[in-house]
Amino acid sequence: MTTGQQTEKEQLFQNLLEQVVEQLSRVFKIDELKTELFNQLAMLEKRVELEGLKIVEIEKCKSDIKKMRDEMAARSTRTNCPYKYSFLDENNKFIPRRDAPSYPKYKLSQETIGALRKPTFDVWLWEPNEMLSCLEYMYHDLGLVKDFNINPITLKRWLLCIHDNYRNNPFHNFRHCFCVTQMMYSMISLCNLQAKISRMDILMLMTASVCHDLDHPGYNNTYQINARTELAVRYNDISPLENHHCAVAFQILAQPECNILSNLDNEQFKRIRQGIITLILATDMAQHAEILDSFKEILNDFAYSNEEHVTQLKMILIKCCDISNEVRPKEIAEPWVDCLLEEYFMQSDREKSEGLPVASFMDRDKVTKPTAQIGFLKFVLIPMFETVTRLFPEIEDVMLQPLWESKDRYEELKQIDDAMKEVRTAPSQFQKKKNESLTCETREK
Repeated sequence: MTTGQQTEKEQLFQNLLEQVVEQLSRVFKIDELKTELFNQLAMLEKRVELEGLKIVEIEKCKSDIKKMRDEMAARSTRTNCPYKYSFLDENNKFIPRRDAPSYPKYKLSQETIGALRKPTFDVWLWEPNEMLSCLEYMYHDLGLVKDFNINPITLKRWLLCIHDNYRNNPFHNFRHCFCVTQMMYSMISLCNLQAKISRMDILMLMTASVCHDLDHPGYNNTYQINARTELAVRYNDISPLENHHCAVAFQILAQPECNILSNLDNEQFKRIRQGIITLILATDMAQHAEILDSFKEILNDFAYSNEEHVTQLKMILIKCCDISNEVRPKEIAEPWVDCLLEEYFMQSDREKSEGLPVASFMDRDKVTKPTAQIGFLKFVLIPMFETVTRLFPEIEDVMLQPLWESKDRYEELKQIDDAMKEVRTAPSQFQKKKNESLTCETREK
């Protein structure tokens, strides 16, 4: 073998060896690549698992936060519907303000002060802080702050706590509280009650008006009793809501920072407490006929020196103020009817869903604004205000006359509604008669 041939063989062997090494290198690189890929895949899987857990945790946190927010909103605004046997959270009946009152002081103009003493006052124009300022002014103007040594800061805190414990119902809300109290303030002025009854009686009237619907759930006593709610069970079906309003009122007053009665002696406090309870319980419409009849019996011999007579008068006055919306001008009164019907319909819808009895005047399928108001005006409002006018003739023009006009207006609206109903049903009645006529002709043939 020549040297050239040997060199060529060595070269071939070298090339072959290099190829083998290259192939082996590729194999090892593939294994390394596989190992790297497996490692990366494992890391990705772990990340996916961790991210998945994070997502689950995030969603869980979101759910928990939502539940907490809902619970906080329910406790602070107290707008939830009453559930059977779990009506009231014992630990969150009220939220007293321990800090300095923060609502901005609204400076009342002389025009506002004058309007505040009249039944025509437009209660829809005012924001909550302005209504609070108006209520604060009433207590000062009537001399209650001075006469009963009420700390002005305590008065502010008490009013704030009162505001916070009215729910956001369509009708029974803080604006209704303000509306009733403003009407009471008007009646005290119009009837010159400050010269006729005691300072303590004035304090009872005003404070009972402020507190008379505290924490109202938007569902009336009939619902409470039929649904066997916690309140109905607690108060043995006897004015459950009114008893609850009284209880919340005095739970608020039990807080030192909200106790506007703190400077009264024990006997004064007992007397005012009993008076406020009596007045709030009188707002139960189930007692309406009995209270009105009792007042009529004493009218001919009424004497301001007779304590029982004055108590009967105060009960009638708070009843008048509680349902006095139709005394106000039409543009102020009518929105209240819409609010009340909305609350009625909420209740009747719930009663239907729970299989409970439904009152026809609360059924959205049966009642209209005219039919709702005519009976109430004719048989409740007008007779009561006519009776009060016998003792206070000065309110006839400003309170009784608007009720007569309101009744006439709703009767006209009912006539229009009835006429429209006849027009709508006329074609079907005509078709029915036509069909009956054709049937008779067919039979004759």
